Amino acid sequence: MINLNYPEMSPLNCNITRDGITVEITIYRDGTPDWSLEVTDETGASTVWDDRFETDQAALDEIQRVIEKDGIASIVKLQKYFVD
Repeated sequence: MINLNYPEMSPLNCNITRDGITVEITIYRDGTPDWSLEVTDETGASTVWDDRFETDQAALDEIQRVIEKDGIASIVKLQKYFVD
């Protein structure tokens, strides 16, 4: 039987804006106990973490840690933010 409840979306999904750049944070699970993390930039390009997370909060904590440590531009694929 096909379960139509997947993917299960986290209530923690949100947009984060820093330095004039906005990314969409999508946290979901697809029938497994662990959560996936996807970040979509303003052009629609997305990055999905290889690692899975025990909780949706752990996934959100990870992206917030990356943004605080490396800056939001480190996770987006917008060429205009990588000008020399």
